[in-house]
Amino acid sequence: MASLTAPLRGAYRYLQRQAHEQPVIFYSVVIGAIGPVVAFGVPPIRKHFGYEAAERIPNSYPLPNRPRRPVQGYEDEE
Repeated sequence: MASLTAPLRGAYRYLQRQAHEQPVIFYSVVIGAIGPVVAFGVPPIRKHFGYEAAERIPNSYPLPNRPRRPVQGYEDEE
């Protein structure tokens, strides 16, 4: 049984050493590895808790159903 856990023990010791000797690189790799997990894990969790996406913002302003009135009272003085 010890032969099965030996590679994991060695990997753990290596990661522990890197965390002490080069913490910036170690934690950058850890955060980078968490990103894809979060990207695929969070949407199903949000759906499970009843999150509904917000209504999409309109791309154009709705035009009124009436003829346009000419603008009056804003002419420049000459």
